[in-house]
Parts: sequence; C-alpha cells; structure tokens
Amino acid sequence: MKRLLSIMLVLLLLLTAFLPLTAYAIGDGNVDGGGGGLGNGTNTDYWNTGDEGVRVTVIRVSDHAVVTTPIDLTNKTPTSTIWHFSKVSKISYSNGRALTPKTSEYIYVNPSQPLPKIISTSSGNGNIAAIKSYFTDEQVIRSIANLTGMNFDVLINGQYRLLLEPIAYMTFGGIKYAMTATEAALFDRQLDGGLRSKMVSLSHKNLPLAMFLETPDLGYPAWDGSTTKAASNTDIISSLGLGIVRFNEAEPEPPKVDAVDYEYRVNTEVITSVTVSGGQADPDHPVTVKFTIGGRTYTVSGVYYPEGDSQLVWVRWTTPATPQTMTIHVSISGGSASQETITAKIVDLSGNDPPNPVADDRNDSYSRVTVPNKAQKTSASWGVWRPWWYSYWVWHGSDEDGYWCDHGWWEFDWNAYSASLSASMSIVPDAKNPTASGKTMKSGYGVNQTTTARVSTNQSSAVTDAQNAITYFPEFQYKTYWRLLERTSRGYNSKFEFASNKYSTYKRRTHFTPIWMPDGSYTPYTWLIDCWTPAGMLSMNLTDSVNIQGNLWMDWHIAPVRP
Repeated sequence: MKRLLSIMLVLLLLLTAFLPLTAYAIGDGNVDGGGGGLGNGTNTDYWNTGDEGVRVTVIRVSDHAVVTTPIDLTNKTPTSTIWHFSKVSKISYSNGRALTPKTSEYIYVNPSQPLPKIISTSSGNGNIAAIKSYFTDEQVIRSIANLTGMNFDVLINGQYRLLLEPIAYMTFGGIKYAMTATEAALFDRQLDGGLRSKMVSLSHKNLPLAMFLETPDLGYPAWDGSTTKAASNTDIISSLGLGIVRFNEAEPEPPKVDAVDYEYRVNTEVITSVTVSGGQADPDHPVTVKFTIGGRTYTVSGVYYPEGDSQLVWVRWTTPATPQTMTIHVSISGGSASQETITAKIVDLSGNDPPNPVADDRNDSYSRVTVPNKAQKTSASWGVWRPWWYSYWVWHGSDEDGYWCDHGWWEFDWNAYSASLSASMSIVPDAKNPTASGKTMKSGYGVNQTTTARVSTNQSSAVTDAQNAITYFPEFQYKTYWRLLERTSRGYNSKFEFASNKYSTYKRRTHFTPIWMPDGSYTPYTWLIDCWTPAGMLSMNLTDSVNIQGNLWMDWHIAPVRP
C-alpha cells in the first residue's frame, strides 16, 4: 500500500510540473502568425535562429499618433555597429516617413523577462499564444511603460495601444542589419528586389508573417492571405509584420456625491462639504458642484482628482436667524450628473438660562455627577488635488522636415491643509464678592467666566473661528439649564464670557451659585463649538473650578439698632 501511494505521489508531482502557470494579464492581444521553414544561406547572406526582437510603440487611439519613441526588445546582444533604420514605427512609415539607413550605435533593451520565440523556423513556429501572454502580462506592460516614459495608469486607460513589430537581426551582403518587416519591404524596394532575391524566406515570409492582425485596428486590416508563402512588399507594408495590444477602457463610474447631515446653530458661519468621486476630473473633463441652500445657489467649479480617487468639495455660508430644518440640494456635472440632499437642522441654544436663585432655595437630594465629555475634535486635515500637465514631446516627420508635438497627460499633486483648535477656561469669584479669597468663596455669590479660543490653519478661506460656547453647571447636573456665552472678541483669537445677568443688581457678567451648594469643588463645564472646516467641526471640552467654603448667610449678622 505504501509503495502504491509513493508511485501516485510521484505521478502527481510530474503532472503538476507540466501544468501551465497562471499569470495576471492586462490588455487584449490582437496578434496572429504564420511562416515556417528557411532556405539555405550563404557566407554573406544569412540569419541565425533566435536573432530576433520586437519593436514596441505607444499609439494614441483617437488620431493614431505616435506618442513615445519606439523601443526594441531582444534577448540577444546585437553589435553596436549593426546597420539599422533608427527607431521608426510602422505607423510613421505608413504616414510617409522615408527609410533612412543608419550606422550610429543601435539602442536596444534586454528585458528581465525574456521574450518568447517570435519568428518561425524549420525547427518550430513562433508561439502566438506565448506572444499574446507575454505582451499582456502586467509586469511586462509596467516595464514597457517605464522604458517609454509613459505613466502606467495612463497607458492602460483605453486611450492607447501598443504596436508590436517583429525585428530580425540578419547578415545581408556581408553587413549586419536590424530591421522590421516593414523596413525590409521598403529596403527591398530601394534595392529593386535585391533583398528578396537573397533572403526571401526570412524577409518576405517568416519575418512579416511572424505577426499580423486577427481583427482590423489602427487603420490596418486583418490578414486573410497565405500564412505559408512569401508576401509581396505591398502586402507587407499594408498588412503584415505587426501586432497590437489593446487596453479595454473601463466604463467610467459616473461622478457621485457622498453627503452627510448636519446640525448647526442659528446665525453661525458654517462649512458644508461633500465628497465627489467617479468619472473623469481633470481640466479636460472639469467637474462642477452646486449647492442650493435657502433659495441661493453656490457653485464650485474646477473640481479635479485622479481617476479612482475623490475630492472634498465645500461651501461656506451663514445659517438663518431662526430655528428650522433646511434641505440642501447638491448636484454635480461633468461626464454625467447625480444629485444628493443634505438635511441641516438649525437650532437656537439661547433661552435656557438658569432661573433666579433665592435665599431660601434648598436641594437636600443633590448629589454630584461626573462632568460631561461631549464629542471633541481639536484638529482636522483635508486637501485639494492640483492638476499639472506632464509634457511628452514627440517628433513627427523626417529628420530634416518635421515638427514637435506634445503628447503629454495630466498629473496631480496633493496640497494638504489642516486646522487646529486650542482653548482655555477660567472661573473666578465675582469681583463684587466681599469675602472671596483667591478661588475660594462662599456659596450664594456669583462667579465670572472667561473662555479664550485660538484657531490655527494654513487655509483660512476654508476655516471659521470658534463661534459658540455653552456652559453647564453642576447644580443642574449639567443639563436642563445652561448659559450660551457671549462672544466678546471675534476672529481666530476669540473670547467668550457670560452675558449680563438680568438678576444681578449691577448687571454683572455673572452666574450665581446656589446657596445650598455643598462645600467642595464647584466645576462648571463648557463645550466650545462651531469652528468649521471642510473635514467637520472642531470642538473642545473645558472645565475650571472654584472652592466652596460656607455660604453667604455666614456674612450676615444681627445687631440692635442704636437709639
């Protein structure tokens, strides 16, 4: 039994060794091929199996423009003195570029991932499946993008193709040449058939038939002629010696808005923001966002972001003077349109001042509670995508007569912004308190409060100052009643104090502690709010204390009236 299991395991391992490996492919190869068999060479006219390569050129689909300098990939090491015809693509020759032999150094690249067999020979045909797999492999495409100076994401966005042309390194008339099938046909025309007469099996059969199109693309037809016989110069120039890799443009996601609901205070300057994503968003495809608030429309244009990313978009406005619930409509245009709504609840925090304290107040059931800890956010960060044009200049025409054309694309820089909020709170006995000492006082007297807030930011247009502060008191267990502080100093360095107390004889900015307040720490709590940023509201929890020792009745005494 053990011997049987061992044999089965060996067979399984052998079988696994011959299973094809799965590679991640990107793009679609439009390539087919034929050829096979070679004639006999001479001492001056010959070609060795494997002396081959592929020229790769990036072509823009919309106008068939060459947008990168072609690169030649090969597994071999051609001599630097080999004759060649510069780096010219089939597209350029089709547009009238003349064939010009060169003896300058031949530039090539040995790819880290070796090329599959390209040109068929008597010992075996080129493997079209392997060629397709190779030139649609993500790592190969990334390498080609790097070698051509093309941004990978731009290259595969569906607006570009890779034009592939098989290259043969041959010896003709005792001179070594590097040439594509199209160059071989054009060269043969210059020689009145001289190349065909010596190298026909390579130059007019196996090289041009190494690659041809399965379906028409970039103005070239699918080849339906013989795949085993030598082709004419005309057929080679018009239809053979090329393959194309297409990248299917993903259906763009329509621009969309992600919005959240808000609670605002009356008469407050606020920021309302949404996140926009999807679609194309560069200066060639601008996005505009409109906020309709209270019958007024605020327009934010020039919203840009890289494909697959997003951008925070905001508007700064002032809430109405009366409490209400508002519906904010957000619409977006650019590519396609979508619309969202935001519910904004506008509240009034005034009108909840504590009642008038009296001398015989009692609260025998009072117990101390924990100081609140409301939502606090003291810093925020956000950013704006700024597009800039990456120029990629390409020469069109012959060496002597032509022009430069910019085939660049948009790149994006991220400009980061932030804001921070800091604050302090001070509670002290009122100056009219006759027996206070430092921060120790008797209950029944008043306290004064000062809250200062400081806002720091590197984008002041998108950040408001801190605008509201609400103080809660321990005698009400930090609920039921509170005081909305008055902002006595505005701006990024703001100041808040109690409003004038109508129950104060001198109309002081004071809050009266209850006469029944037990001895010990008396700690009001303040929530500082309404510092608005595109990334939300900044807020802080603040506390300070005075020490209660005794009550104001201890400062009274009864004495007889003098006659």
